[in-house]
Amino acid sequence: MQKITTFLWFDRNSEEAMNYYVDVFNGAPGSNKNSKITNIKRYPEGSLEEPMKGMEGQVLTGVFELDGQKFMVLDGGPIFKFTEAVSLLVDCKDQAEIDYFWEKLSAVPESEQCGWCKDKFGLSWQIVPETETEKFFSEEDPQKSKRVMDVFLQMKKIVIADLEKASED
Repeated sequence: MQKITTFLWFDRNSEEAMNYYVDVFNGAPGSNKNSKITNIKRYPEGSLEEPMKGMEGQVLTGVFELDGQKFMVLDGGPIFKFTEAVSLLVDCKDQAEIDYFWEKLSAVPESEQCGWCKDKFGLSWQIVPETETEKFFSEEDPQKSKRVMDVFLQMKKIVIADLEKASED
């Protein structure tokens, strides 16, 4: 049983977001296709008052899973927006997986930096290699470490081969 669940506030498009994320994760290379929407409760018709008036039929709460990880969402209106202060980290097994998730999730080019991107809903993601990152940044040789960091800081999408090259030079 998962003790802590990430809860995401959307304006009026949480159902679209859930469907999109489920499709992205089920379509990933090597996916075991265990991402799914498990529950949707909607705002009741005709009984809402301000500030929720007009939200009838929208998602009051939705529950979905991405690769077995549970999330909850709601349509809460435009009161709150996502910020880069919170992001979801995706550990990728290889460059193909990084490329796949980057292509699917990066929709705001000006927000891209060091493996971070923002999707079409405004949610920030970190698309990173699951084991390589620690290897590159735990170098004891200060010159090698600096070369790797200099290359990394110039990246938008992480390219493992470029980090390896910087580590070997």
